[in-house]
Amino acid sequence: MESLSDFLELREKLYNFLLEDIGTGDITSNSIISEKCKSKAEIVCKPKESFAILCGIDEIITVFEICNCKTRKIVDDGTKIKQKRKVLEIEGKTRDILKSERTALNLIMRMSGIATETRKYVEIICSKYPNVKISATRKTAPGLRTLDKKAVIVGGGIPHRMRLDEMVLIKDNHLKVTKSVKKSILKARKNSGSAIKIECEVTNLDEAVEAINAGADFVMLDNFSHSEAQRTINHLQKLGIRNKSKIEISGGITLENLEDYAKAGPDMISVGGITHSPKSIDFSLEII
Repeated sequence: MESLSDFLELREKLYNFLLEDIGTGDITSNSIISEKCKSKAEIVCKPKESFAILCGIDEIITVFEICNCKTRKIVDDGTKIKQKRKVLEIEGKTRDILKSERTALNLIMRMSGIATETRKYVEIICSKYPNVKISATRKTAPGLRTLDKKAVIVGGGIPHRMRLDEMVLIKDNHLKVTKSVKKSILKARKNSGSAIKIECEVTNLDEAVEAINAGADFVMLDNFSHSEAQRTINHLQKLGIRNKSKIEISGGITLENLEDYAKAGPDMISVGGITHSPKSIDFSLEII
């Protein structure tokens, strides 16, 4: 359940999104539409592919409420939409509806796009490899991370870390400086404490073994081919250390090669593309 502080923080963010778009006022609507004029409108989803996963409906309701409009939700987040469908009804002053339009549509188009793309990945592996999770990364649009990550969750994925202060993730640039997987993990454990999870990015089998033996909670196989990932995980099994750490595969994952990577048996597969380059879902606002 969302806390009050989270709600207030989101409301402020949405208010600022509106301010960014409206500026000092919608001079078009203000110059040709009476201040007293009232209208009804609806938001319509128009998926261009086989389906869309709705996400962002509650956020756009807040956008319209900030602008003094009343709304009626028709469809909940997470719903799979396969054809043109009304998802929200709006009522209020025409000027208020129109000044909310673009901010609301931009949000629901992006969030639904992320949720839809995530669901495509999830559906490829959920039946045959139910223990493999699709994970987001921090490759999100600045200012939109909480919304992007929420969309991943709605699509059936997991968010991974939200911020740098949530867990240790030792990456290639860290290792270029420290020169040692083992020493980096041991030092991170000493300085961050036992409660903080530690993940280490590795580029080959030897580094994976070193990271697990050093006590990493997660080991990221970065930019491995699917055959290299399979050989690495098989070898970790033979050594009897596979289950000492969670295994993440990352880098170069696509819808086309996802199943090959899932066969290798990781705990999760992270996909940057679901948030850094989502394909927006088509929505429109129509005055009725």
